[in-house]
Amino acid sequence: MKKNDWKDRLNVVYSTNPDFKYETEENEDTETLPKEKQQLRVCFDKKNRGGKVVTLVTGFVGTEDDLKELGKLLKSKCGVGGSAKDGEILVQGDFRQKVLEILQKEGYVKARII
Repeated sequence: MKKNDWKDRLNVVYSTNPDFKYETEENEDTETLPKEKQQLRVCFDKKNRGGKVVTLVTGFVGTEDDLKELGKLLKSKCGVGGSAKDGEILVQGDFRQKVLEILQKEGYVKARII
């Protein structure tokens, strides 16, 4: 079956250049740093959240899948909800100390509370 790639060419009307290549946006995930080199920051936040308190983990360098996996671990260990996207992990509630202990137990030695 022929691949229909018309969606990749939406912004190009016509080109007479025989060497023209369509530019496709490919999100290349950066490789995940080892746990020992990750510099995670754990902080408390309630801005723009309707007065709700969250524990915010920032500074993660790696793929989106690894971020979501770490977020799932933190949320399950704390027994609360949250989310993991855009390089940040949100854990509902004030769990700064508990999150820091979990991260250090997992091998993230450079994690710290801000």
